[in-house]
Amino acid sequence: MAKTAWLEREKRKQKTVNKYAKLRAELKANGDHQGLALLPRDASPTRLTNRCRVSGRRRAFMRRFQMSRLTFREMALAGLIPGVTKSSW
Repeated sequence: MAKTAWLEREKRKQKTVNKYAKLRAELKANGDHQGLALLPRDASPTRLTNRCRVSGRRRAFMRRFQMSRLTFREMALAGLIPGVTKSSW
């Protein structure tokens, strides 16, 4: 499990992105790069990272299932994800 501090940091970044989204869109439309530079770094949506809902892992993230490959494999083999079966041929 990811440390609670990492999860809280991601939540804080998401709030900052939401707060400045409208202003960022206006500045980008006007081409005001200097105004964009004055905004906080965390106001950029590219600063957000996808994290596994179960374990908090950020690497090997599967967007469709909102979890990491390791958690996905464990849950799929346990039959906890509907519609997912182990392939064999």
